[in-house]
Amino acid sequence: MELRQKAKLIGIRNHIPLREGVYVGVQGPTFETPAEYRMFRIIGGDLVGMSTVPEVIVARHMNMKVFGISIVTDSGVPGKIVEITHEEVQEVAMKAEPNMTLILKELVAGL
Repeated sequence: MELRQKAKLIGIRNHIPLREGVYVGVQGPTFETPAEYRMFRIIGGDLVGMSTVPEVIVARHMNMKVFGISIVTDSGVPGKIVEITHEEVQEVAMKAEPNMTLILKELVAGL
């Protein structure tokens, strides 16, 4: 069973909601503008991040298996986009960290 399927099962067992989507990789480090969020939606993107794409490219170049998981810290939903601070992003991430840790610990334990 692939890691993505295992993570889904861990989420279900622990009542952790997980969703799949299309990741848009940007250079950053900046917060996206409403116009950028609209463009990302138009091209099929569901969430935006900075470091995952280069890391995956390098890992795959080395023939490593890759599992990506992200915490969504800023919704970027059209009509609901508000300016946020780095501190607010960190606060959301810290609240989600225990669930992320649980999922990753169980995944690694099953390798």
